[in-house]
Amino acid sequence: MPLWTIHHTPGLFSAEDKQTLAARITDQYVRAGLPRFYVVTLFHETAPEDFYVGGEPTAAGIRIVIDHIARRAADPQHRRRITEWINQILIPSLQIPDLHWEFHVDETSEEMWMINGLVPPPGGSEAEKRWARENAVSAY
Repeated sequence: MPLWTIHHTPGLFSAEDKQTLAARITDQYVRAGLPRFYVVTLFHETAPEDFYVGGEPTAAGIRIVIDHIARRAADPQHRRRITEWINQILIPSLQIPDLHWEFHVDETSEEMWMINGLVPPPGGSEAEKRWARENAVSAY
């Protein structure tokens, strides 16, 4: 389950921009084999007087926190590929003058995760593939 929490100053994203970015994020994870409903994207508008970079309020800023649970990176090279992959997802949406933006990824143990009260099936298993096909949680 990737959870993308996007903190941003006002006026950077329209409702259509948010939908486009959330769809682009989701589509990339679906291409990697995850069920579509695993991907959650949250947008949190933060006033400039509440968004500080280097101790100063930021007029145009985005801070993205990404939690990866369903999969984990195996080694430093894989982690670097993931950050480059995320960068490519973001760049089309972040062509905004004078914008400060950054992201980081946390990897959480899949043992600490449930959906609708169920432990998700192992990655790549037939049960997970069924969840992806049906786009729904079900007992397995």
